[in-house]
Amino acid sequence: MNPVWRWFHQLGSPPYFYRFATRWMPWFGISALLLTVIGMYLGFVEAPADYLQGDSFRIMYIHVPAAWMSMFIYGVMALNGAIALIWRIKLSELLFLSCAPIGAMFTAITLITGMFWGKPTWGAYWVWDARLTSELVLLFLYFGVIGLASAYDDLRQGARAAAVLALVGVVNVPIIHFSVKWWNTLHQGETVRIMGKSSIDSSMLWPLLIMALATKLYFVFALLLRTRSALAEQERGKQWVREAMVEAA
Repeated sequence: MNPVWRWFHQLGSPPYFYRFATRWMPWFGISALLLTVIGMYLGFVEAPADYLQGDSFRIMYIHVPAAWMSMFIYGVMALNGAIALIWRIKLSELLFLSCAPIGAMFTAITLITGMFWGKPTWGAYWVWDARLTSELVLLFLYFGVIGLASAYDDLRQGARAAAVLALVGVVNVPIIHFSVKWWNTLHQGETVRIMGKSSIDSSMLWPLLIMALATKLYFVFALLLRTRSALAEQERGKQWVREAMVEAA
């Protein structure tokens, strides 16, 4: 068997995942913290003021990475939901459930920082812009997944029911991304491009990319932390959990 494929099979084992999370979680957390400090310093201190927006543009270093993460996490959540529905893998159910509150947090940060950025830019905290509205729908989808999953006494049954909702809601992710192209909106267009040259100056781009990496590392840290805790709770009567508790002590 291919070593990478074998590793993925091993990762699906609750005891192996618990040990993996315990080992690597601190590294992801520390790396996320360090990159956040560096990115915030470069973005809020070193980067020059924007020639149109002045210093108000600096909220971008929180708003944009959070917006990227709100969509990225939904994709990860939906993927795990699909795996849970098709192959009934217990760990995927827990990963799916753990993604929802983290994604809801990033989406809420996106909306709140967007409001504070919108006030000096558009003259209003909120406008029913296509991207803002679809991002708000994303927050409701996260809340819907959390609420539906918790409505069932059986955790696994609740996860499968919520996974159906998450898969239906996937259609909203491309709407958020392409809304500025499909409709005439107040929201600015794409300035950072994976393919082709970005329209943002490098002195402003690098802090943004560092913050984007920091948020992804934080997501992995938070996901491992929440899933490990949920796994230990669900498997608390098994021998491997008791052994892991003894090792941790």
